[in-house]
Amino acid sequence: MKHIILHGGGEHARVVLDSLLSAGHRVEAVFDPKYSGELFGIPQQGAYDPGAYPDALAIVSIGDNAVRKKAVSIMSHAFGNAIDSSAIVSPRATLGVGNMILHRAVIQAGSRLGNHVIINTGAQVDHDCVLEDFVHLAPGVVLCGTVEIGEGTLIGAGTTVLPGRKVGKWSTVGAGSVVTRDIPDHAVAYGNPARVIKTDR
Repeated sequence: MKHIILHGGGEHARVVLDSLLSAGHRVEAVFDPKYSGELFGIPQQGAYDPGAYPDALAIVSIGDNAVRKKAVSIMSHAFGNAIDSSAIVSPRATLGVGNMILHRAVIQAGSRLGNHVIINTGAQVDHDCVLEDFVHLAPGVVLCGTVEIGEGTLIGAGTTVLPGRKVGKWSTVGAGSVVTRDIPDHAVAYGNPARVIKTDR
């Protein structure tokens, strides 16, 4: 059992908190200035307080990658990982900190996750994939072997990325896509096969 605080009390936090409570962790508080009262019996205590629960590990339970990165930058707590009891994580995978590996997710041998990555419900990361910091795999994503996903990228629900493909930093791949070729940084792509619709640069 670990003592944990959450930073972020919105919809994504509900799933993370449910996972932590189901695993028997002690969640001390949820910090978010938008909310008050309780969430699943855990007090919501307003804006993040760096002096509160100094021995607790923190998880930034915010789904938006850019907002999550900004929240992480102001925090002084050490970070833990939220790994649901139904997830399958190979002992031969490597994890950073602040990650959220949720219900029925799979991470296979040789894969490497950076920090503050979300592997959402039922997403699958096959062998030797590399996910940089602040990546979000939405529910039902399938990464085949040796896929690389750049920092801050969102892979939409139900998308499949074929073996060896690379998706750049701070890109978005739309839901239900099939990525058959590399996607550059700062791009929006979708479809089967996924095509780049626009780039921010």
